[in-house]
Amino acid sequence: MATERPVGWGLIGCGDIARKRVAPAIRDHADSDLIAVSRARSDLAEAFAHEFGARRWYADWRELLADEAVEAVYVATPVHLHAEQVIAAAEAGRHVLCEKPMALDRKQCDRMLDACRASGVALGVAYYRHFYPVLERVRALLLDGAIGQPILTRIEAFERFNPPPGADRSWLLDPSQGGGGPMMDFGCHRIEVLLHLLGPIREATGHHAHVLFQRAVEDTSIATFRFESGALATLTVSHATWESQDSVLLYGSEGSISIPVLNRGEMVVRTAQGERVETHPPDSNLHLPSIVDFVAALRERRAPGVDGVLGREVTRIEDLLYQR
Repeated sequence: MATERPVGWGLIGCGDIARKRVAPAIRDHADSDLIAVSRARSDLAEAFAHEFGARRWYADWRELLADEAVEAVYVATPVHLHAEQVIAAAEAGRHVLCEKPMALDRKQCDRMLDACRASGVALGVAYYRHFYPVLERVRALLLDGAIGQPILTRIEAFERFNPPPGADRSWLLDPSQGGGGPMMDFGCHRIEVLLHLLGPIREATGHHAHVLFQRAVEDTSIATFRFESGALATLTVSHATWESQDSVLLYGSEGSISIPVLNRGEMVVRTAQGERVETHPPDSNLHLPSIVDFVAALRERRAPGVDGVLGREVTRIEDLLYQR
């Protein structure tokens, strides 16, 4: 039986996340082939292409979409560009895996979804924590009733970040480009985690503050959620604290699950039967499982594990938190 040829990828945007994770993931995946990359500066695009083995490079991302060898594109640009680029990719007949958050607001998400549906192409959003083995394990335990009924979940994500103007990633402090501060930047990842573990969110309220840094976006936020199940959750994020945090704590009617550092994958389960520690680390390249799943979805003619509908739901929750 003949083996299907690898999916030809185009990479729109060659910034920090593309260099660290996305391009290596596509390069290292046996069923993927990095055909072309685009970046506004042609010399940097060429250097990036040579570094990761892409055949071609473009200064204009629209030329990349016209490349007939490109079947799927990864959009790794600032958030305000996502809608235009995803819609153009869909109209060109290219499948799309888009960086998080999906767009600046749910109205942009709706246009992206409509374009992809009209063209019959797949749309995924790179919420890579969805594929963490530790979260799959937690989800299985919750479904099995291992800690009884989920009552309260607490997630904390703190990362010091306040770059000067013109520095790499400084666009994240411009609300017209990033949409908000840490609640948009990495809070969106945790909202997807909450949806994955606990189901639909019925109510969401956000409180945002400039506690340490006076800038256009908040440096600290707290969000509260009520789920359709009746469970409650809090999400606290900050760019301002000295200490970093990346924790998930779930309290149930019959036990609890604690993940001290989500990116490490160690968890502690406590019930009346005692306490046990399990370790389920993520892939060394956190983005690789997203690429693997997206290609498998194309092969199997199914929706990606994190599709545009779920991406849109995360953005809808963000809209509630920012009251927009």
